[in-house]
Amino acid sequence: MRTFFPSESCKETHLKSINPQSWLQVERGKLAKFSSESASSIDSLIKVPEPPILPFFKPVDYVEVLAKIHEELESCSPQERSNLYLLQFQVFKGLGEVKLMRRSLRSAWSKASTVYEKLVFGAWLKYEKQDEELISDLLSTCGKCAKEFGIIDIASEMPAYKKLSPQGVVVTTNEDPCPRSVSFRIGDEKIVCDRQKIAGLSAPFHTMLNGCFTESFCEEIDLSENNISPLAMRVINEFSSTGLLNEVSPDLLLEMLVFANKFCCESLKDACDRKLASLISCRQDALELLECALEENSPVLAASCLQVFLRELPDSLKDSQVVELLSNTTKQQRSIMIGPASFSLYCLLSEVSMNLDPISDESVRFLRTLVDSAETSQQKMVAYHRLGCVKFLRKELDEAEQLFEAAFNLGHTYSVIGLARLGQIKGHKRWAYEKLRSVISSSTPLGWMYQESSLYCEGEKRWDDLEKATELDPTLTYPYMYRAASFMRKQNAQAALSEINRILGFKLALECLELRFCFYLALEDYQLAICDIQAILTLSPDYRVFEGRVAASQLRTLLREHVENWTEADCWLQLYDRWSLVDDIGSLSVIYQMLESDAAKGVLYFRQSLLLLRLNCPDAAMRSLQLARQHASSEHECLVYEGWILYDTGHCEEGLQKAEESIGIKRSFEAFFLKAYALADSSLDASCSSTVISLLEDALRCPSDRLRKGQALNNLGSVYVDCGKLDAAADCYINALKIRHTRAHQGLARVHFLRNDKVAAYDEMTKLIEKAKNNASAYEKRSEYCDRDRTKADLEMVTRLDPLRVYPYRYRAAVLMDNHKEKEAIEELSRAIAFKADLHLLHLRAAFHEHIGDVMGALRDCRAALSVDPNHQEMLELHSRVNSQEP
Repeated sequence: MRTFFPSESCKETHLKSINPQSWLQVERGKLAKFSSESASSIDSLIKVPEPPILPFFKPVDYVEVLAKIHEELESCSPQERSNLYLLQFQVFKGLGEVKLMRRSLRSAWSKASTVYEKLVFGAWLKYEKQDEELISDLLSTCGKCAKEFGIIDIASEMPAYKKLSPQGVVVTTNEDPCPRSVSFRIGDEKIVCDRQKIAGLSAPFHTMLNGCFTESFCEEIDLSENNISPLAMRVINEFSSTGLLNEVSPDLLLEMLVFANKFCCESLKDACDRKLASLISCRQDALELLECALEENSPVLAASCLQVFLRELPDSLKDSQVVELLSNTTKQQRSIMIGPASFSLYCLLSEVSMNLDPISDESVRFLRTLVDSAETSQQKMVAYHRLGCVKFLRKELDEAEQLFEAAFNLGHTYSVIGLARLGQIKGHKRWAYEKLRSVISSSTPLGWMYQESSLYCEGEKRWDDLEKATELDPTLTYPYMYRAASFMRKQNAQAALSEINRILGFKLALECLELRFCFYLALEDYQLAICDIQAILTLSPDYRVFEGRVAASQLRTLLREHVENWTEADCWLQLYDRWSLVDDIGSLSVIYQMLESDAAKGVLYFRQSLLLLRLNCPDAAMRSLQLARQHASSEHECLVYEGWILYDTGHCEEGLQKAEESIGIKRSFEAFFLKAYALADSSLDASCSSTVISLLEDALRCPSDRLRKGQALNNLGSVYVDCGKLDAAADCYINALKIRHTRAHQGLARVHFLRNDKVAAYDEMTKLIEKAKNNASAYEKRSEYCDRDRTKADLEMVTRLDPLRVYPYRYRAAVLMDNHKEKEAIEELSRAIAFKADLHLLHLRAAFHEHIGDVMGALRDCRAALSVDPNHQEMLELHSRVNSQEP
């Protein structure tokens, strides 16, 4: 949700001090230079906004929190599980782990103990998967039903009312003086009823008709003043005899529901409640009925109305009537509507509302209800902090301060950021700095603490804090951006580009791409500037630059006037060059440009999706793959893209089925390639290797471009290596290199290594490092082919280039452990665990803790790791072993 918390200037739609045209009115080919006159313009162009206050639950020691959640899940009652999984979801959200977040939601849904929890978490998962309707449709074409989160039959899930005999009442006999029948007068009409059957509807009726009241001896009772119509009374009479409600209009049911509530006719009320719930067919029905359901305490009807709103998220929250109903509920009304799942419901509603507009009145109202629904200290931390963030954005500073203070006092250390920002706004910059330093000195220092501290000091102190922030959490973008912008203002363009490229080498953050674009604009290197703006538009077609004031697409249009116009042939040459250099961002840009031509768009969108997957942008990759399907030029091509969509979303067998359907229509490279890929991934049988080889050979015999043939040759080489056919593998890799598939160096190095020629393997990887623009993985692979000193140097380079790769930390920790430096080994792993929730790092640290006899440390890491992957066999075995040693 970082994008939901922009700076205030983002709200302005017109250009202020920046006029992009002034940067573009230059002669094509003009040499890049700085001048003293342009210094102020550079300052206005290159702005680095303060890092946003993220509205997430961010505990200082997330490992400890995850471990505690896992421990509680092992022993808690079924009723507590969903709330624990929701807290786990909040932790993973703060860590930015999207897949783990969704798995936690799925666990909350699957372990739900009430229909209310099933309702909320099913709707939440449906909301998270709102862009996946196509996948459900594709699965249905394969004969597989994907309506996993379908409509719940709430009435069947909730227990029906069981009629109990009134206690302390004497049962009447034939000798009783009460008449057998009774007539109810309503206006001019009389409804004759069986006295005992009406008496059986409720204790009040039983007392009135069989007790010591006058009505007990009357044959006629006037009900005209009780807001019941003659028609409704006749239906009630029939119900008293049969216990059934047949075809009854909604208006009549509502009238009877109110009457039943007034006279405590629980069985009638329950029947009306369920019958009304079954008649809801649309949002308007739910709107009309929910208010009545809450007033008359009708839980089945209330939950059924809510289900309609939840299934239509986020659209239903654009309806002011829905928002009004859901945000103005009392605790009693929430209990009727959602039972014990009030906090979960308003977590969902507030998140959806904030995604629509974080500073809206609706968001505030939902968050206030979230605060009111919070019961545990962790729930209160989440609610207070989230509402504090919204109040801060709305400039309601006093309330924001109270909320951040409340969250901080409960133990949510991250809320200190809000307090510090408010202190600075009020002119207490020194206080803000000291507040941060106090937190740093009293808890485990984290990268965000030093990043925040840097905002309240100047000069060397600021640089030191930012260096420390990067050291502790290299994934934070602000330190790189600040340093790069500072270098640029000092007219050190090389250092500025080097700094921003550090993070873009492993994290494709839009704000960093935008800053580099601004650098190129200032340097008047319009070819590289347009490359970055096209990459930005690939990732986010509606992106706005310059603090949200200018559409990126508008700037691209302006830039096009100042760069050479490539022909389609030029574009293909450029794409080959960038692909062979493993320049994925550059390749993205070329494909973006090619999509404007009349070339086959399906193929281009497919290429785009492959690059986006390689750049770890799965959502954008799926969008491109869907566009490839939309622009496919033939049915067999469309089937291939459908197969890849299914494969990429975990439906391997269905992806394989689509490939076979495509081949049945026409033998094509992509269909054979997909079938080989899916078969290799879905089958554990080693004998399938020969089939995969045959399929890849069939693919290579079909027409295709060199980019894809290089990939197929590379894959074929890998299968040959796995089968021990090293000569055949080497031939594949060499042929792939001949058509400039640079990654084949890695496969060829593996062949050399398996032939016991480590020197040749090392040299082969060196060639890849020299050619590839993004080469962290190449350094990591080369480290396997050299002595310990070189290995150490290569892995240090890997960590500098891509600190998210976990193997180097594990290797260094293992070496330290071998040298009996246990403390340093654990510190090495802890360094990475602080910013990356990785199963393998936690597993190894747990083993180290066990080795040195720290049972509690080992148990904590085991439990946290099982929160990341509950089914990891080795982790389960280690946990069982360590758990048996717990004192």
